[in-house]
Amino acid sequence: MSRQGLAFVRLMMVLSSIAPLLLLWMIRGIPLVPDIWLVLTCLLAIVLPNGALWIRVWTAKKNVDKREVTVGYAEDNRDHILVYLFSMLLPLYGLPVEEWRDLGALLAAVAFIIFLFYHLNLHYVNILFALCGYNVFTINPLNDGNPYSGRNNVVLITRRTMLNQGEQVTAYRLSDTVYIEIKRNDEH
Repeated sequence: MSRQGLAFVRLMMVLSSIAPLLLLWMIRGIPLVPDIWLVLTCLLAIVLPNGALWIRVWTAKKNVDKREVTVGYAEDNRDHILVYLFSMLLPLYGLPVEEWRDLGALLAAVAFIIFLFYHLNLHYVNILFALCGYNVFTINPLNDGNPYSGRNNVVLITRRTMLNQGEQVTAYRLSDTVYIEIKRNDEH
């Protein structure tokens, strides 16, 4: 496996993906932790990673950090959101936290999931993209016979609902393997 660049951005993308879980914990509460500390901690853990992600989008736009992606085969990754929901949100939200040991186990489980999402390059699995109307596709490169270009799959976050073979998409780089297409009317 090749080493990925933009490690901090990838980590922030993974951490931002747990924002819905943190929001649920804030609403439900954890009996062992005073509400003020829980709310402040959760808000901080939601705002910082999401802020870093949107700063990366802004930086990529400012620096015109773009790439032309040619679609060979596009795989819709909506099922990855289901994996996210069933692997993280639902089980972790429902766990009872009545003792400090329960809280420690819960935090260890979250840390383990964060590690797996980071290590397996699932840092693009973020329900917030879906809430903003974006779809996520894995783009397999077009086999053009060039041994140096288009060798690696990339993930494209876009408002498009389908991509055709041979189609070219210009997108901003969020990490070495994740790109976001922002059209003029999407820019803020």
